[in-house]
Amino acid sequence: MESKKILILGGSGFLGNAIYKELCNYFDTYGTYNNARRSFEGNKQFFQYNMEEDDIFEVLNAVQPQLIISAVRGNFAAQIMAHQHIVEYISQYDCKLYFISSANVFDAYRKYPSYEYDKTLSESVYGRLKIKIENMLLRLPKKKMAILRVPMVFGNSSPRTKDIKRFIWDNEPIEVFPNLILNVTNDDKLTQQIHYLINRNKSGIFHLGSTDLVHHEDFIKDLVERIENVSPIYKRVFTTNDDRYLAVLPKDNKLPKNLQFTYQDIIDHHRLT
Repeated sequence: MESKKILILGGSGFLGNAIYKELCNYFDTYGTYNNARRSFEGNKQFFQYNMEEDDIFEVLNAVQPQLIISAVRGNFAAQIMAHQHIVEYISQYDCKLYFISSANVFDAYRKYPSYEYDKTLSESVYGRLKIKIENMLLRLPKKKMAILRVPMVFGNSSPRTKDIKRFIWDNEPIEVFPNLILNVTNDDKLTQQIHYLINRNKSGIFHLGSTDLVHHEDFIKDLVERIENVSPIYKRVFTTNDDRYLAVLPKDNKLPKNLQFTYQDIIDHHRLT
């Protein structure tokens, strides 16, 4: 049987590359990289793609994927244009899109966590971008798309974890939000979940984060406690007087038990040396 062809947009970024590494031994997997990432030039599976200058149709026609995973970042207007073209492509061909979205599509709701079919509403420019692209996908036949909403992503090589390490070594304060209640994930857990969704040919809306919630301040402090012999400085940032939620929990589309995890699992996974 022929291996499924997968194209990862943003394949040179932190998440996109983690997804590529998870899938490339099982599927015929391709990725895009932007001009700056010279290390991908010799890789025959990677296509150079500058979202602001290049037409995504050229990459799509070269690869002819059956599944596109969008983990692309960058200029918002260019992202919207690229996704409009992807939706056009999907409408015409036997192809499906998995879009990595964000808990920020709910960041206007502060009083409770959000579930798959809750109405989206955002106060942030980033959240509104994700909603705009989600709405494009929701007009496609359901079997042709999946919206994967993701909370804050950690992991040993994640930008967030690298920043925390840098602040500690430079003796700069780490910002914590005492009133923010969230769920979390990391690159390992997320890529395993995506692999499962592909294997089962799943579509629809999925919330891919820890099954439980934690205050941002407690989570970051627990994470930093894994480093020996450091005395970090914390800067507590209060955006509101009340607790506010930024959490995406699954209710209707739950994954199997072996793919569910807690925020403690994410903390335990870190090696902050």
